[in-house]
Amino acid sequence: MSTGRSSLIMAAGTVTSRVLGFVRAVLLAATIGVTTDAADAFGVANQLPNNVYAIIAGGVLNAVLVPQIVKARSHHDGGQGYIDRLVTLILVVFASATVLTTVAAPWLVSLYTSGWSADQLALATAFAYWCLPQLFFYGLYSLLGEVLNARSAFGPFMWAPVLNNIVAIGGLAAYVVLFGADPTGERAISGWGADQISIIAATATAGVAAQALILLLFWKRVGLKLGVNFKWRGVGLRPAAKAASWTLGMVLVTQIGGLVQTVVASSTVAARAAEGLAIASIAASSIAWLIFMLPHSIATVSIATASFTKISTHAADGELDHFKRQVGASLRAILAFSFFATAALMVLAYPVSRVFVGEYPATVALGNVLIAFMVGLVPFSFVFMLQRAFYALEDTRTPFIFTTIQTVLFVGAALVISQTIEPRWLVAALALASSLSILVQAIIAYRLLRRKVGAFEGVGLSGATTRMLTAAVLSGAAGAGILVGTSSHLAGSFALSSVLGAVTVSAGIGAVMLVVYFVGIALLGVEESWTAWRAVAKAFKGITRR
Repeated sequence: MSTGRSSLIMAAGTVTSRVLGFVRAVLLAATIGVTTDAADAFGVANQLPNNVYAIIAGGVLNAVLVPQIVKARSHHDGGQGYIDRLVTLILVVFASATVLTTVAAPWLVSLYTSGWSADQLALATAFAYWCLPQLFFYGLYSLLGEVLNARSAFGPFMWAPVLNNIVAIGGLAAYVVLFGADPTGERAISGWGADQISIIAATATAGVAAQALILLLFWKRVGLKLGVNFKWRGVGLRPAAKAASWTLGMVLVTQIGGLVQTVVASSTVAARAAEGLAIASIAASSIAWLIFMLPHSIATVSIATASFTKISTHAADGELDHFKRQVGASLRAILAFSFFATAALMVLAYPVSRVFVGEYPATVALGNVLIAFMVGLVPFSFVFMLQRAFYALEDTRTPFIFTTIQTVLFVGAALVISQTIEPRWLVAALALASSLSILVQAIIAYRLLRRKVGAFEGVGLSGATTRMLTAAVLSGAAGAGILVGTSSHLAGSFALSSVLGAVTVSAGIGAVMLVVYFVGIALLGVEESWTAWRAVAKAFKGITRR
């Protein structure tokens, strides 16, 4: 299967999943709000398993599994023995970690918060007891999915989250039917009962479990079975462990930055309670990040995942010229999408935020955080692909280096921000600091990759980047002109008075911006514009023939 077709299959799954994820987020915001104490309590609890998962193996599985399994396919059993031992080891680690972290839920909640009341800590801890078992299923999902990716079965990994969102949406709908919605936080957090807590949190965990278990069906389709084998010695796991050590160090460094960001962001809760204002905190940051990740997941993750197996094969075979051409082509495709997404979501930040919240002050608070995050989308996506390039080369040390630099820069900025920025701007300032530190990280990562494999001659990456940026600026200017000209950024405007208005205005202005961007990159001679046009024309031709 070609990289382009694989990317389209994964992108389709990602789009479907993300659309449902948006529905889930909107329903969650309507149920418990965005700038409320209950929303922040659930936000911390539901994020804990992700944080712990990342510390244990978040990047390790990506960095290690695909290159090692590609090599293991040359074994006499096609790599089944290697897979069985690796699966057993990882599942034992995740099962043990899940038990330990669930027991440690009160301590973990306290670690990730600052200045919270006893009632809010108690609510977050109760949520955490239900949410932390997600850790095991996140590990299982990544493990099963990465093995499928290594076998070039890309679709299931991207489509499985659809089931997760369906289950979670069902749980939120049941909560609204049974207990009613509370988007403004009128219900006291001390009044939350065990039944209310369990419906929201348990269904969130059930969704993650379903997302993982469904992949077992696809293992059977590619001729694999989930075997248990505790004979870990003598099977060649040492190279994987060596590669994993640097990646684990990188993830630990990243989590230090995440911990600082969460603690500083949580400190705004006290100011919100004291001043009675719609001040962004953890829940708002999470929703802004969800919106930020939509274009990244649709394009970058799909393209990078589809090309990872190929560049790993080129690297293993010593074909550096093919490796560089594949990496360069992937980077250009990622940038073509990311530049437009950046322009569109920065211009439409307020209308998009209005979909999640009702009050104008909360819309502005969320929108400002989103704008700050979007500054970093292009470098974030760029780094994501460069990390996979280093992983394909079985170099996990270099990503550790440039990630450490980024984290040090961000933590230093976050500490300054926590002491100098007033609460209503604090979370947006943290998001901007994150974006700028990632920009530095991207520059360093690219230079280090060039030093390792040589210049990307014939790829035209620098010129294409400049032309895409120019087209994005023109597209952004056109969209901003319409937005301001129609007063769609002001309170009481059609765009911000209802969800329907927000969606309508976003779709209309977004369509104009897309046309301007597409025409811009076409006139500037960016090859990806004609590739996209041919793909659209081919799809339209196929539809008209039916």
